[in-house]
Amino acid sequence: MDKHYLTPLFAPQSIVVFAGQADDPATQTPQAKALHEALAAQRYSGRLAFVDIHNTTGTLADLAQTGFDLAIIALPTQDLSAALEIAGRMACRSALIIASGIAADRAAELKKIARRENIYLLGPNGLGLQRPQLQLNASAAGPLARAGSLALVSQSGALTSSVLDWASTNGVGFSSVVSLGPNTGVDIAQVLDFLANDPQTHSIVVYLEGISNARRFMSALRSAANAKPVVVLKAGRKPAGNEAAQTHSGAIVGSDDVFDAALRRAGAVRVRSFVALFSAAKCLASRYRPVGKRLAIVTNGGGPGVLAADWVNEIFLQLGKLSPESVIALRPLLPTQASLADLIDLSEEATPEHYRIAIEAAGKDRQIDGVLAIYSPKAGADATGVAHALADVKRAIGKPLLACWMGDATVLPARAILNETAIPSFRTPEAAVGAFGNIATFYQNQLLLQQTPPPLSTLAKPDIDGARLIIEGVLAERRQVLTEMESKTLLSAFHIPVTKTILARTANEAMMIATQLGFPVALKIESPDISHKSDVEGVVLNILNATGVRDAYYDMVQNVARLQPDARINGVTVQNMARARRGREVCVGLVTDEPFGPVISFGAGGTMIELINDRAMELPPLNQFLARRLIERSRVAETLGEWRGASAVNMEALEQVLLRVSEMVCELPQLREMDINPIIVDETGAVAVDARIVIAHAPQAGNGRANNYSHLAILPYPARFEQVWPLRGGGEYTVRPIHPDDAQMLQQLMQHLSPESRYFRFISSIVELPPSMLARFTLIDYDREMALVAVFRERKAGPNGGFIETERIVGVSRYITNPDQSSCEFALVVADDFSGKGLGSRLMLSIMDVAREKGLAEIEGLVLAKNPGMLKLMRGLGYSVKPFAEDPDFKLVTHTL
Repeated sequence: MDKHYLTPLFAPQSIVVFAGQADDPATQTPQAKALHEALAAQRYSGRLAFVDIHNTTGTLADLAQTGFDLAIIALPTQDLSAALEIAGRMACRSALIIASGIAADRAAELKKIARRENIYLLGPNGLGLQRPQLQLNASAAGPLARAGSLALVSQSGALTSSVLDWASTNGVGFSSVVSLGPNTGVDIAQVLDFLANDPQTHSIVVYLEGISNARRFMSALRSAANAKPVVVLKAGRKPAGNEAAQTHSGAIVGSDDVFDAALRRAGAVRVRSFVALFSAAKCLASRYRPVGKRLAIVTNGGGPGVLAADWVNEIFLQLGKLSPESVIALRPLLPTQASLADLIDLSEEATPEHYRIAIEAAGKDRQIDGVLAIYSPKAGADATGVAHALADVKRAIGKPLLACWMGDATVLPARAILNETAIPSFRTPEAAVGAFGNIATFYQNQLLLQQTPPPLSTLAKPDIDGARLIIEGVLAERRQVLTEMESKTLLSAFHIPVTKTILARTANEAMMIATQLGFPVALKIESPDISHKSDVEGVVLNILNATGVRDAYYDMVQNVARLQPDARINGVTVQNMARARRGREVCVGLVTDEPFGPVISFGAGGTMIELINDRAMELPPLNQFLARRLIERSRVAETLGEWRGASAVNMEALEQVLLRVSEMVCELPQLREMDINPIIVDETGAVAVDARIVIAHAPQAGNGRANNYSHLAILPYPARFEQVWPLRGGGEYTVRPIHPDDAQMLQQLMQHLSPESRYFRFISSIVELPPSMLARFTLIDYDREMALVAVFRERKAGPNGGFIETERIVGVSRYITNPDQSSCEFALVVADDFSGKGLGSRLMLSIMDVAREKGLAEIEGLVLAKNPGMLKLMRGLGYSVKPFAEDPDFKLVTHTL
């Protein structure tokens, strides 16, 4: 049960092929011919059989007795269903269909057959897959790629073939190549899930054209990017703007911007061109891990070095500079003309030895995260010697080393040396800097990936029930657009500061209200049919007396009736002018994307928001770290500090507004669009001056159960499962869902387990969890798995005679949903010194409650037959204990939920 469910597809030990008669090309489709050539070009290490579906006399019965992991089908369209059914009768566990031009309805029929036969189906409409380390080329994409640690997943057959052709001459090898077409059974999320757990894969390159399920895609992508670098090239970028939008935010936020935000939050890196994808592939194939943004440039020519430095600034990296100590140590070893001020310019007299010592110095310097070596051809210079120097020094530095050998004919042998030693080599400084930028971006996005906010912040609890009543009232009137009064009431329910606003239905009412509020005031038209009040002269600001209020009321009503005669006018709102003398105007918005759901935007506010087009986006839920990063990505962020004589704004107040909006998005699935524009923020705080909200009926949860968060692409931290329980023998402990910050405590639990406890849990003698496993155990997708930790607080003597309180994880229970989506597999471990205190029972009962709420029907697990304590616990909890057919050393324990 430890193997991934797609192992039979991607690591088959036995294959049966349906591709016409092997010795008769006339019976083969073009894909079948390519498949036969691909399979014959190398010796597959497993069992391989060929079947002609039109001549199966005496064959199927024999083959069905042994069964097969994978069936490869490359036949005419009319024979595909029959072949898939035969594969089912032969007990095949997975199938690959290599056929093009299969319509959606025909593909749906094939997927239905696969589900009935319990087969995982990859295809149709793709070119197949390659697994070079298994000598398996089950594709029509050309020769088998060389083996390596890079995985390629592509939704374009043409691009798959192009990347493989490029890789063959650039020294790039692959662990897996997977070509996915439209209407495939096994989708890109499932492939990413397998690659995240594949030990042969150290990094992943994805070419993406579309996704069908945002939650599953984000879940798999976050899991993969948490374990290894992932770079994505997406085609079909849509222009910003939505003509049907009813808010400013809806009008200026395009789906491509949302995709950017989703990839960032998933911890992946996006590239925007085919060339950049190749550049990223070179770096990933060299197995460089995420680093910071400081790139040192070592060059023998000032011009190319300056071009590289310019591009460093252009893409918001930092030029890595040697520390004063490094400069003092390095200068005597370089030519007299060398310059170490910014660039490490070795001058035209640079030799291979000069490059070597300069790169070594940069590699040891803590102020530098990566090194780019640029070489320009010079008369009498040794291009290959410098390449050999880089190859030698690469082994000694633990930082990314990239190369740019400019020119062409005279540097070809040097580039070959760099390719052979897996040093990413580029023809231009800009391409090399951009490739390093991808590595640095991955590091930055990993910080976003680690954030797992709850749906509600630690701020004062909002009036969620009151907010829902407002929304239900509007929907009952068959309206979708809230009035300004309704919108501000909704904001107030979540403690977002708003200007005091009162509706006046006559000019006399407006005068009395304004006098009571105090001047100056602002008047705004109140109509459910008007999105942008200023466009119809529906806003008058800074009115200083009652007469001005009366005149403004009459003029406004007349102007609106003239400019938009069909608009329903409820009256005019009166509100105090915001008194921030040097306040900045910002806008916080919400848009709903297909397929990623609600997205929060932030940028400059005011009436010229579309023209300024300043927007930064983030997927909810937010915490303070994510809110601060969202603000920093906007252009208006530059004005929020001390600016032109104005004091810095209260950043904490602005962050709290974003956290409150995040709470609204999580708890109110009816929200579709929202503008809070402008929000005026200064050193004293932030206040919403105007707001407009669009709603609709909430989407139904996919499992038919009540689930407030099914509308989100990223499930919030499930804080509702946190409980405090008494400890047998005295004291108490907390059971709560795990989060990434628990990594160190989880490692400490592992290190202090007895050898027997470690073996019972992991069937291994490992003393500590490797980083990849630790990351996978602590950053989980709460939608498809759950891990509950028992946390015990203990007081220890402090260094100065006092006491300090520390936390310790003393037990973990977890489940992972099985591919059937109706059952799950559990695991349990308890610290040895807490054994016998009731933790195991409580952790199992709690994890069963979570699985039950999720809608799962059964929980199961494997327990070593030599683990009597665990078997006794399972029987005590009502589990059935049976022999495990695949291994007599284990017992299969199951419980209906």
